[in-house]
Amino acid sequence: MKKILVITLTVLAIMSFKGIDLVGNEFKIVGTVSSDFNGQKVFLAKSINDDVMSKLDSTIVKNGKFTFNGVADKPEQRLIYFEEKLMDGQIAIYAEKGNITINVNAEDIPKSVVGGTLNNNALAKLNVMLIEVGEKEEAFKNEHMDNFSKAKSEGDTETQNRIIQEYSKLTKENNKNYIAFIEENPNSLICAELFPVILKDQDVKAKDLKPIYDKMGPAPKATEMGQKVETYLNQMLANEKAMEATEVGKTAPDFSAATPNGKTLSLNQAKGKVTIIDFWASWCGPCRKENPNVVAMYNELHDKGLNIIGVSLDKDDAKWKGAIEKDNLTWQHISNLQGWDEPIAVQYGVTSIPATVILDKNGVIVARNLRGEELKAKVKELLAE
Repeated sequence: MKKILVITLTVLAIMSFKGIDLVGNEFKIVGTVSSDFNGQKVFLAKSINDDVMSKLDSTIVKNGKFTFNGVADKPEQRLIYFEEKLMDGQIAIYAEKGNITINVNAEDIPKSVVGGTLNNNALAKLNVMLIEVGEKEEAFKNEHMDNFSKAKSEGDTETQNRIIQEYSKLTKENNKNYIAFIEENPNSLICAELFPVILKDQDVKAKDLKPIYDKMGPAPKATEMGQKVETYLNQMLANEKAMEATEVGKTAPDFSAATPNGKTLSLNQAKGKVTIIDFWASWCGPCRKENPNVVAMYNELHDKGLNIIGVSLDKDDAKWKGAIEKDNLTWQHISNLQGWDEPIAVQYGVTSIPATVILDKNGVIVARNLRGEELKAKVKELLAE
């Protein structure tokens, strides 16, 4: 969507507009604008991408008004712009059954106010919130960005982290407002568009968001974005459950897969006094870069009880075996050769590699995702017990 519209007090008058009776899926757009616009050509268009619009209809401003009529089988985002004011921006609306009103802000066209139908009224409500969000973020930027840049140039990580944490609080506050909007406007298509914004917060949990999504009406769920959000939330839920089942303190669930020579090897068969489950792949640059450190640690500590079982996210059998040989990875390896669909990675909630899961002598998970000296120190500590 282009620039979001900003609501003003005039929305009260607009939302009380009764219009004329329409039949079927007809819509009528009535715009009110300054008489200075009389004679100007107005276009109804759809966005192809951020730089291209496709014209659908046009009309002329007369006596400070313009009108479009059409049929909408389903609500769709549309743009309205004035030929002589194209560079000043567009007005975003939903073309949908009913009487749609636009009060054009002649001084700032994208700040015009729309209303009259379910989705356009919801859009107007949302813009009240978006203005507040924008003002808060601008104030935060003015207050902190210079200090953040200075701290970054001076290597002051304490100040950087403090500012990042404060911004995170602001993001979470905004997300609470977005969620409240979804709950209050469950049938508006724009609800589905808010989920990607909320999901930018890395701390957000699908177990909290999925019930919010489930309460939405069928219309927003049926949109392309609604379908994408549902798929993503379901994937997140599965990953969260996997992470809970394999968090620190839990006994590592067993698994098995084929070794490079075609035999089947399980985790229980590969355990040592200390066991590292190493998720990697031949195509993973950071994994291959880390391998020499792991090789050195394994050569030093294997005789003292360290075992490693490599779980590869490769798809190509030859490349997997070639990387094992080239990097001198002499510990045990398994893979289902299914890439990111590797069942063991899914079972352990692994969404990025390299990833490690460290087990003690009892097969209990004691740490995850340690690398380098930190990993070696933890292994030595466990071996000494």
